[in-house]
Amino acid sequence: MEQIREISAEERLDWLRLIRSENVGPITFFQLLDRFGTAKKALDALPELARKGGRKRPIRIFPVAAAKKEMSDVKAFGGHLIAACEPDYPARLRHIPDPPPVISLMGHAALLNKDIVAIVGARNSSAVAQKMARAIAAELSGAGLVIASGLARGIDAAAHQAALQGGTIGVVGGGVDYPYPRENAALQRELYERGAVIAEQPLGTVPQARHFPRRNRIISGLSLGVLVVEASPKSGSLITARLALEQGREVFAMPGSPMDPRARGTNNLIRNGATLTESAEDILNAVAALRDRPLREPDQPLLPFTEPAQPEEAELEEIRPRLLSLLSPTPVEIDEILRLLDCPPPAVLTILLELELAGRIERHFGNRVSIVE
Repeated sequence: MEQIREISAEERLDWLRLIRSENVGPITFFQLLDRFGTAKKALDALPELARKGGRKRPIRIFPVAAAKKEMSDVKAFGGHLIAACEPDYPARLRHIPDPPPVISLMGHAALLNKDIVAIVGARNSSAVAQKMARAIAAELSGAGLVIASGLARGIDAAAHQAALQGGTIGVVGGGVDYPYPRENAALQRELYERGAVIAEQPLGTVPQARHFPRRNRIISGLSLGVLVVEASPKSGSLITARLALEQGREVFAMPGSPMDPRARGTNNLIRNGATLTESAEDILNAVAALRDRPLREPDQPLLPFTEPAQPEEAELEEIRPRLLSLLSPTPVEIDEILRLLDCPPPAVLTILLELELAGRIERHFGNRVSIVE
Protein backbone atom coordinates (compact mmCIF):
# COMPACT_ATOMS: atom_id res chain seq x y z
CA MET A 1 0.00 0.00 0.00
CA GLU A 2 1.29 3.43 -0.90
CA GLN A 3 1.84 6.25 1.59
CA ILE A 4 -1.11 7.93 3.28
CA ARG A 5 -2.07 11.09 1.40
CA GLU A 6 -4.99 13.08 0.09
CA ILE A 7 -5.71 12.62 -3.59
CA SER A 8 -7.05 15.07 -6.14
CA ALA A 9 -10.53 14.88 -7.64
CA GLU A 10 -8.99 13.76 -10.93
CA GLU A 11 -7.06 10.92 -9.28
CA ARG A 12 -10.13 9.87 -7.29
CA LEU A 13 -11.97 9.65 -10.60
CA ASP A 14 -9.24 7.35 -11.96
CA TRP A 15 -9.35 5.16 -8.84
CA LEU A 16 -13.11 4.85 -9.16
CA ARG A 17 -12.92 4.02 -12.87
CA LEU A 18 -10.28 1.36 -12.27
CA ILE A 19 -12.11 -0.50 -9.47
CA ARG A 20 -15.41 -0.31 -11.38
CA SER A 21 -13.86 -1.70 -14.58
CA GLU A 22 -14.62 -5.25 -15.67
CA ASN A 23 -12.77 -8.06 -13.84
CA VAL A 24 -10.88 -5.65 -11.55
CA GLY A 25 -11.22 -6.69 -7.91
CA PRO A 26 -9.42 -5.22 -4.89
CA ILE A 27 -6.33 -7.44 -5.11
CA THR A 28 -6.01 -6.87 -8.84
CA PHE A 29 -6.54 -3.12 -8.32
CA PHE A 30 -3.57 -2.80 -5.96
CA GLN A 31 -1.34 -5.03 -8.07
CA LEU A 32 -2.12 -2.80 -11.06
CA LEU A 33 -1.46 0.33 -9.01
CA ASP A 34 1.81 -1.10 -7.72
CA ARG A 35 2.93 -2.15 -11.16
CA PHE A 36 1.99 0.96 -13.14
CA GLY A 37 2.29 3.64 -10.46
CA THR A 38 -1.04 5.38 -11.09
CA ALA A 39 -4.60 4.35 -11.73
CA LYS A 40 -4.54 6.34 -14.98
CA LYS A 41 -1.62 4.32 -16.37
CA ALA A 42 -3.26 1.10 -15.18
CA LEU A 43 -6.46 1.99 -17.05
CA ASP A 44 -4.42 2.49 -20.21
CA ALA A 45 -2.79 -0.93 -19.74
CA LEU A 46 -6.00 -2.94 -19.15
CA PRO A 47 -6.85 -3.78 -22.80
CA GLU A 48 -3.42 -5.23 -23.59
CA LEU A 49 -3.19 -7.18 -20.33
CA ALA A 50 -6.61 -8.72 -20.94
CA ARG A 51 -5.65 -9.59 -24.52
CA LYS A 52 -2.50 -11.38 -23.33
CA GLY A 53 -4.67 -13.31 -20.88
CA GLY A 54 -6.66 -14.71 -23.80
CA ARG A 55 -9.64 -12.35 -23.89
CA LYS A 56 -11.34 -12.23 -27.29
CA ARG A 57 -13.49 -9.13 -26.92
CA PRO A 58 -12.41 -5.75 -25.49
CA ILE A 59 -12.50 -5.41 -21.73
CA ARG A 60 -15.13 -2.97 -20.45
CA ILE A 61 -13.47 0.04 -18.84
CA PHE A 62 -15.71 2.15 -16.61
CA PRO A 63 -16.55 5.36 -18.53
CA VAL A 64 -15.44 8.77 -17.32
CA ALA A 65 -19.04 10.04 -17.46
CA ALA A 66 -20.30 7.17 -15.30
CA ALA A 67 -17.57 7.75 -12.70
CA LYS A 68 -18.32 11.49 -12.60
CA LYS A 69 -22.01 10.72 -12.14
CA GLU A 70 -21.31 8.34 -9.25
CA MET A 71 -19.11 10.93 -7.55
CA SER A 72 -21.76 13.60 -8.06
CA ASP A 73 -24.59 11.35 -6.86
CA VAL A 74 -22.72 10.40 -3.67
CA LYS A 75 -22.09 14.07 -2.91
CA ALA A 76 -25.72 14.98 -3.64
CA PHE A 77 -26.87 12.23 -1.27
CA GLY A 78 -24.73 13.76 1.47
CA GLY A 79 -21.85 11.31 1.47
CA HIS A 80 -18.36 11.16 0.09
CA LEU A 81 -15.91 8.69 -1.38
CA ILE A 82 -12.70 7.78 0.47
CA ALA A 83 -9.75 6.15 -1.29
CA ALA A 84 -7.66 3.59 0.57
CA CYS A 85 -4.60 5.86 0.64
CA GLU A 86 -6.41 8.75 2.35
CA PRO A 87 -6.21 9.63 6.06
CA ASP A 88 -9.94 9.13 6.73
CA TYR A 89 -9.83 5.55 5.41
CA PRO A 90 -9.92 3.02 8.30
CA ALA A 91 -6.30 2.12 9.11
CA ARG A 92 -7.09 -1.45 10.16
CA LEU A 93 -9.13 -2.08 7.04
CA ARG A 94 -6.26 -0.80 4.90
CA HIS A 95 -4.08 -3.65 6.19
CA ILE A 96 -6.27 -6.62 5.25
CA PRO A 97 -5.21 -8.57 2.13
CA ASP A 98 -8.04 -7.20 -0.05
CA PRO A 99 -9.19 -3.79 1.22
CA PRO A 100 -11.82 -1.97 -0.84
CA PRO A 101 -9.89 0.62 -2.90
CA VAL A 102 -12.76 3.09 -2.54
CA ILE A 103 -15.57 3.21 0.04
CA SER A 104 -18.68 5.37 0.22
CA LEU A 105 -19.33 6.99 3.59
CA MET A 106 -22.41 8.52 5.12
CA GLY A 107 -21.96 10.03 8.56
CA HIS A 108 -18.94 10.69 10.74
CA ALA A 109 -15.57 9.71 9.29
CA ALA A 110 -13.87 10.17 12.69
CA LEU A 111 -15.48 6.93 13.91
CA LEU A 112 -13.63 4.85 11.31
CA ASN A 113 -10.25 5.14 13.02
CA LYS A 114 -11.36 4.70 16.62
CA ASP A 115 -11.11 1.43 18.54
CA ILE A 116 -13.85 -0.74 17.03
CA VAL A 117 -15.38 -4.05 18.07
CA ALA A 118 -17.79 -5.85 15.75
CA ILE A 119 -20.90 -7.59 17.05
CA VAL A 120 -22.64 -10.00 14.67
CA GLY A 121 -25.10 -12.85 14.92
CA ALA A 122 -28.27 -14.53 13.73
CA ARG A 123 -30.98 -12.62 11.92
CA ASN A 124 -33.63 -14.86 13.53
CA SER A 125 -31.98 -14.49 16.92
CA SER A 126 -33.60 -15.34 20.23
CA ALA A 127 -34.90 -12.68 22.60
CA VAL A 128 -32.21 -13.61 25.14
CA ALA A 129 -29.44 -13.23 22.55
CA GLN A 130 -30.73 -9.82 21.46
CA LYS A 131 -30.89 -8.71 25.11
CA MET A 132 -27.28 -9.82 25.64
CA ALA A 133 -26.14 -8.11 22.42
CA ARG A 134 -27.76 -4.85 23.53
CA ALA A 135 -26.24 -5.06 27.00
CA ILE A 136 -22.72 -5.79 25.77
CA ALA A 137 -22.89 -3.20 22.98
CA ALA A 138 -24.08 -0.52 25.41
CA GLU A 139 -21.34 -1.29 27.92
CA LEU A 140 -18.58 -1.40 25.29
CA SER A 141 -19.89 1.85 23.82
CA GLY A 142 -19.92 3.43 27.27
CA ALA A 143 -16.28 2.38 27.66
CA GLY A 144 -15.32 4.32 24.52
CA LEU A 145 -15.42 1.56 21.90
CA VAL A 146 -17.22 1.97 18.58
CA ILE A 147 -19.53 -0.90 17.60
CA ALA A 148 -19.56 -2.16 14.01
CA SER A 149 -22.10 -4.50 12.48
CA GLY A 150 -23.95 -5.23 9.25
CA LEU A 151 -27.31 -3.45 9.72
CA ALA A 152 -29.15 -6.77 9.38
CA ARG A 153 -32.18 -7.65 11.48
CA GLY A 154 -31.69 -9.48 14.78
CA ILE A 155 -28.32 -9.22 16.54
CA ASP A 156 -26.92 -6.55 14.18
CA ALA A 157 -29.85 -4.18 14.73
CA ALA A 158 -29.79 -4.75 18.49
CA ALA A 159 -26.08 -3.91 18.69
CA HIS A 160 -26.41 -0.76 16.56
CA GLN A 161 -29.38 0.54 18.55
CA ALA A 162 -27.60 0.06 21.88
CA ALA A 163 -24.44 1.83 20.67
CA LEU A 164 -25.97 4.90 19.04
CA GLN A 165 -25.01 7.18 21.91
CA GLY A 166 -21.29 6.33 21.72
CA GLY A 167 -20.99 5.74 17.98
CA THR A 168 -21.69 2.81 15.71
CA ILE A 169 -20.75 1.86 12.14
CA GLY A 170 -23.02 -0.01 9.75
CA VAL A 171 -21.41 -1.86 6.84
CA VAL A 172 -23.95 -2.57 4.11
CA GLY A 173 -23.87 -5.12 1.29
CA GLY A 174 -25.42 -2.82 -1.32
CA GLY A 175 -25.09 0.90 -1.94
CA VAL A 176 -24.69 3.20 1.04
CA ASP A 177 -28.11 4.66 0.16
CA TYR A 178 -29.97 1.35 0.00
CA PRO A 179 -31.59 0.19 3.26
CA TYR A 180 -31.64 -3.58 3.64
CA PRO A 181 -33.72 -5.00 5.13
CA ARG A 182 -36.38 -2.34 4.66
CA GLU A 183 -37.44 -2.65 8.28
CA ASN A 184 -34.08 -1.14 9.28
CA ALA A 185 -34.43 1.94 7.03
CA ALA A 186 -35.08 4.24 10.00
CA LEU A 187 -32.11 2.77 11.87
CA GLN A 188 -29.86 3.30 8.85
CA ARG A 189 -30.97 6.94 8.60
CA GLU A 190 -30.19 7.35 12.30
CA LEU A 191 -26.67 6.02 11.67
CA TYR A 192 -26.24 8.63 8.94
CA GLU A 193 -26.84 11.30 11.59
CA ARG A 194 -25.28 9.81 14.72
CA GLY A 195 -22.85 7.19 13.46
CA ALA A 196 -21.55 6.10 10.08
CA VAL A 197 -22.58 3.82 7.23
CA ILE A 198 -20.03 2.57 4.70
CA ALA A 199 -20.31 0.55 1.51
CA GLU A 200 -18.01 -0.93 -1.10
CA GLN A 201 -20.70 -1.20 -3.78
CA PRO A 202 -21.81 1.76 -5.92
CA LEU A 203 -24.66 4.01 -4.85
CA GLY A 204 -28.02 2.47 -5.67
CA THR A 205 -26.76 -1.14 -5.68
CA VAL A 206 -29.38 -3.63 -4.49
CA PRO A 207 -27.71 -6.16 -2.15
CA GLN A 208 -27.22 -9.64 -3.58
CA ALA A 209 -26.10 -12.84 -1.86
CA ARG A 210 -22.59 -12.61 -3.34
CA HIS A 211 -22.09 -9.16 -1.77
CA PHE A 212 -22.44 -10.28 1.85
CA PRO A 213 -19.20 -12.29 2.28
CA ARG A 214 -17.35 -9.26 0.89
CA ARG A 215 -19.30 -7.00 3.27
CA ASN A 216 -18.34 -9.31 6.15
CA ARG A 217 -14.60 -8.97 5.48
CA ILE A 218 -15.03 -5.20 5.92
CA ILE A 219 -16.84 -5.62 9.25
CA SER A 220 -14.02 -7.78 10.62
CA GLY A 221 -11.31 -5.72 8.90
CA LEU A 222 -12.42 -2.52 10.65
CA SER A 223 -12.31 -4.11 14.05
CA LEU A 224 -9.97 -5.10 16.85
CA GLY A 225 -12.11 -8.18 17.32
CA VAL A 226 -15.47 -9.74 16.45
CA LEU A 227 -18.09 -10.97 18.93
CA VAL A 228 -20.44 -13.64 17.56
CA VAL A 229 -23.56 -13.76 19.71
CA GLU A 230 -25.64 -16.44 18.04
CA ALA A 231 -24.95 -18.32 14.81
CA SER A 232 -26.06 -21.53 13.15
CA PRO A 233 -23.29 -23.74 11.69
CA LYS A 234 -23.60 -22.31 8.15
CA SER A 235 -24.38 -18.68 8.96
CA GLY A 236 -22.76 -15.57 7.54
CA SER A 237 -21.62 -14.67 11.05
CA LEU A 238 -19.25 -17.64 11.00
CA ILE A 239 -17.86 -16.38 7.69
CA THR A 240 -17.14 -13.09 9.48
CA ALA A 241 -15.42 -15.00 12.29
CA ARG A 242 -13.29 -16.98 9.83
CA LEU A 243 -12.30 -13.79 8.01
CA ALA A 244 -11.44 -12.17 11.33
CA LEU A 245 -9.04 -15.01 12.10
CA GLU A 246 -7.46 -14.73 8.64
CA GLN A 247 -7.01 -11.00 9.24
CA GLY A 248 -5.38 -11.53 12.64
CA ARG A 249 -8.36 -10.26 14.63
CA GLU A 250 -9.61 -11.67 17.92
CA VAL A 251 -12.78 -13.77 17.85
CA PHE A 252 -15.16 -13.72 20.83
CA ALA A 253 -18.17 -16.03 21.09
CA MET A 254 -21.11 -16.21 23.44
CA PRO A 255 -22.00 -19.74 24.56
CA GLY A 256 -25.55 -21.00 24.20
CA SER A 257 -27.76 -23.96 24.88
CA PRO A 258 -26.83 -27.13 22.96
CA MET A 259 -30.58 -27.56 22.41
CA ASP A 260 -30.71 -24.41 20.26
CA PRO A 261 -29.30 -24.78 16.71
CA ARG A 262 -28.53 -21.06 16.73
CA ALA A 263 -25.90 -21.72 19.40
CA ARG A 264 -24.10 -24.51 17.59
CA GLY A 265 -21.94 -22.13 15.57
CA THR A 266 -20.84 -20.09 18.57
CA ASN A 267 -20.26 -23.15 20.74
CA ASN A 268 -18.09 -24.61 18.00
CA LEU A 269 -16.10 -21.38 17.79
CA ILE A 270 -15.36 -21.66 21.51
CA ARG A 271 -14.42 -25.30 21.07
CA ASN A 272 -11.90 -24.19 18.45
CA GLY A 273 -10.27 -21.43 20.44
CA ALA A 274 -12.55 -18.36 20.37
CA THR A 275 -12.65 -16.36 23.61
CA LEU A 276 -15.68 -17.42 25.66
CA THR A 277 -17.65 -14.24 26.29
CA GLU A 278 -20.37 -13.84 28.90
CA SER A 279 -20.10 -10.09 29.48
CA ALA A 280 -18.55 -6.92 28.10
CA GLU A 281 -15.79 -7.28 30.70
CA ASP A 282 -14.45 -10.34 28.85
CA ILE A 283 -13.90 -8.13 25.78
CA LEU A 284 -12.68 -5.07 27.65
CA ASN A 285 -10.01 -7.18 29.38
CA ALA A 286 -8.65 -8.17 25.95
CA VAL A 287 -8.85 -4.75 24.31
CA ALA A 288 -5.62 -3.32 25.74
CA ALA A 289 -3.56 -6.11 24.19
CA LEU A 290 -5.50 -5.85 20.94
CA ARG A 291 -4.80 -2.12 20.71
CA ASP A 292 -1.07 -2.81 20.98
CA ARG A 293 -1.14 -5.48 18.26
CA PRO A 294 0.77 -3.93 15.34
CA LEU A 295 -0.84 -3.51 11.96
CA ARG A 296 0.97 -5.48 9.30
CA GLU A 297 1.06 -5.54 5.56
CA PRO A 298 -0.77 -8.40 3.81
CA ASP A 299 1.03 -11.73 3.58
CA GLN A 300 2.57 -13.00 0.36
CA PRO A 301 1.79 -13.55 -2.45
CA LEU A 302 0.70 -9.92 -2.70
CA LEU A 303 4.21 -9.14 -3.86
CA PRO A 304 5.30 -5.76 -5.18
CA PHE A 305 5.94 -5.38 -8.88
CA THR A 306 9.29 -3.67 -8.50
CA GLU A 307 10.80 -2.09 -11.57
CA PRO A 308 13.83 -4.43 -11.88
CA ALA A 309 11.60 -7.49 -11.54
CA GLN A 310 9.37 -6.79 -14.56
CA PRO A 311 9.28 -10.11 -16.45
CA GLU A 312 10.18 -10.41 -20.11
CA GLU A 313 7.51 -11.56 -22.56
CA ALA A 314 9.59 -14.63 -23.54
CA GLU A 315 9.65 -15.70 -19.89
CA LEU A 316 5.88 -15.24 -19.61
CA GLU A 317 5.25 -17.26 -22.78
CA GLU A 318 7.19 -20.17 -21.30
CA ILE A 319 5.35 -20.06 -17.95
CA ARG A 320 1.75 -19.48 -19.18
CA PRO A 321 0.95 -23.06 -20.28
CA ARG A 322 2.57 -24.53 -17.18
CA LEU A 323 0.55 -22.26 -14.92
CA LEU A 324 -2.71 -22.97 -16.77
CA SER A 325 -2.14 -26.71 -16.39
CA LEU A 326 -2.12 -26.29 -12.60
CA LEU A 327 -5.49 -24.54 -12.49
CA SER A 328 -8.86 -26.27 -12.16
CA PRO A 329 -12.39 -25.35 -11.01
CA THR A 330 -11.23 -26.23 -7.48
CA PRO A 331 -9.59 -23.20 -5.82
CA VAL A 332 -5.85 -23.54 -5.18
CA GLU A 333 -3.61 -21.31 -3.05
CA ILE A 334 -1.35 -19.00 -5.03
CA ASP A 335 1.46 -19.95 -2.66
CA GLU A 336 1.09 -23.54 -3.88
CA ILE A 337 1.22 -22.42 -7.53
CA LEU A 338 4.42 -20.48 -6.81
CA ARG A 339 5.93 -23.51 -5.09
CA LEU A 340 5.07 -25.92 -7.90
CA LEU A 341 6.21 -23.62 -10.71
CA ASP A 342 9.41 -22.53 -8.97
CA CYS A 343 9.40 -19.39 -11.14
CA PRO A 344 9.98 -15.72 -10.29
CA PRO A 345 6.88 -14.53 -8.39
CA PRO A 346 6.45 -11.33 -10.47
CA ALA A 347 6.11 -13.45 -13.63
CA VAL A 348 3.48 -15.70 -12.03
CA LEU A 349 1.56 -12.72 -10.63
CA THR A 350 1.65 -11.02 -14.03
CA ILE A 351 0.08 -14.05 -15.70
CA LEU A 352 -2.57 -14.36 -12.98
CA LEU A 353 -3.31 -10.67 -13.44
CA GLU A 354 -3.74 -11.14 -17.19
CA LEU A 355 -5.96 -14.20 -16.71
CA GLU A 356 -8.18 -12.40 -14.21
CA LEU A 357 -8.62 -9.38 -16.46
CA ALA A 358 -9.47 -11.77 -19.29
CA GLY A 359 -12.17 -13.30 -17.10
CA ARG A 360 -10.51 -16.74 -17.13
CA ILE A 361 -9.83 -17.11 -13.41
CA GLU A 362 -11.71 -16.24 -10.25
CA ARG A 363 -10.17 -15.16 -6.95
CA HIS A 364 -11.34 -16.61 -3.65
CA PHE A 365 -10.75 -15.77 -0.01
CA GLY A 366 -7.48 -17.06 1.37
CA ASN A 367 -5.37 -16.04 -1.68
CA ARG A 368 -6.82 -18.83 -3.82
CA VAL A 369 -7.75 -18.90 -7.49
CA SER A 370 -9.73 -21.22 -9.75
CA ILE A 371 -10.25 -21.52 -13.49
CA VAL A 372 -13.53 -20.26 -14.94
CA GLU A 373 -15.04 -22.85 -17.24
